[in-house]
Amino acid sequence: MEPGQNVIVGTRSSQLAMIQTNHVVNCLSTIYPKINFKIVSMKTVGDKILDVALSKIGDKGLFTKELEHALLSESVDMVVHSLKDLPTVLPAGLTIAAVLERNVPNDAVVFHTKHFGKTLKELPLGAVVGTSSLRRVAQLKKIYPHLDVQDIRGNLNTRMRKLDEENSYDAIVLAAAGLYRMGWDKRVDQVLDEKEFMYAVGQGALAIEVRSRDKPIIKLVSNLTHAETLLSCVAERSLLKKLEGGCSVPIAVCTRINNGKLSLNGAVYSLDGGKFISAHLEIDLGKYADNVNNEKEMTDVSEKHDYCAIEAYNIETAQLDKAHTCGDKVADALLRKGAMEILNALKH
Repeated sequence: MEPGQNVIVGTRSSQLAMIQTNHVVNCLSTIYPKINFKIVSMKTVGDKILDVALSKIGDKGLFTKELEHALLSESVDMVVHSLKDLPTVLPAGLTIAAVLERNVPNDAVVFHTKHFGKTLKELPLGAVVGTSSLRRVAQLKKIYPHLDVQDIRGNLNTRMRKLDEENSYDAIVLAAAGLYRMGWDKRVDQVLDEKEFMYAVGQGALAIEVRSRDKPIIKLVSNLTHAETLLSCVAERSLLKKLEGGCSVPIAVCTRINNGKLSLNGAVYSLDGGKFISAHLEIDLGKYADNVNNEKEMTDVSEKHDYCAIEAYNIETAQLDKAHTCGDKVADALLRKGAMEILNALKH
């Protein structure tokens, strides 16, 4: 791109979304100091409808539709998302061109001040815990059956205010990454162990969505991709796609890459936590590069591969295929154990 050229970056208007987008813009500005980046914010359906549970609204495009319309109409050149909000199939003409390094993917608990120093296990019988996620609801009911799990809506600021001021909740469960990005480290009272309380597909990772034919923008943002995060998320999104799940269904994962080996745990829960099935697979990715950020000069952007709406550059196709296959195989194992029966029950 030419020096002095303007690039418009779209985002949701919440404080957290703005912090995440400013982080992306700062990263891009460091690499491309002569390009002018401008942020444009907007509200999505999920931001506007706050009196209905997410699962009852329908999750396709809940936090993305308005931003994607702006992309397709060329009002913006790219959009910054939390990857967990993006479906595994995007509207025609759009793609994910970068996945940034994942923050802590775990869920975290923030307690009302009257319970300071406690854990979820130590809360009294009937204590009210708020969450907007069916995945969290199911796991809370399974692991902590003594708690009363209630819906809580709103952006991060709103949910924290409800906890602190309304006295309706004893605790709320949130993504740890959001709290850390907001600088609210001291409000994190308990980080839930991912081996017991698994997280959402893509949780903790940021993604950049662009027009699939906009090669200059694709080349611009691809330098921000973190290989380990991308490969992990390809595996997770492959699992989610095979199970025909969206971002609000009780499907959970835990993914690790160590010494070139990718390990994926996947699980499906009934909403009451009474039914639970899981599956695990570890694969060898082969020769593994920790980060593509060192590759400042990209190969031809026409040499692309699409994995659950993610386009990957400068990552070996064989590694991407293995990550995708890993997610597929874990999903197949879950289906053999009855995952679809559990998920179909949620529709009735």
